Amino acid sequence: MRIDKYLKVARILKRRTISKELAANQRIEINGRIVKPSHEVRAGDEVTVTFGNRQLKIHVLSTEEARRKKDAADLYEVISEDTVSDASSEIPGE
Repeated sequence: MRIDKYLKVARILKRRTISKELAANQRIEINGRIVKPSHEVRAGDEVTVTFGNRQLKIHVLSTEEARRKKDAADLYEVISEDTVSDASSEIPGE
């Protein structure tokens, strides 16, 4: 399954267009590599998504198409969820 579709089906992101934009802006990594929206995700992959000031790292358990909200949570497990600081907002020398 494509990574942009997976993030929507797993209900990590609300819209597929948002996941496409994140991938196009190099904010999605699979197993440590930056990927495009069409990259295939497989069970066992480690996916890192950076959006806003959050970084979510998940382990993909399944890529089947879940239909219900309660089934979507079974597609992955959260490894970590961190807040990342924006380096461009810091004032150098302080």
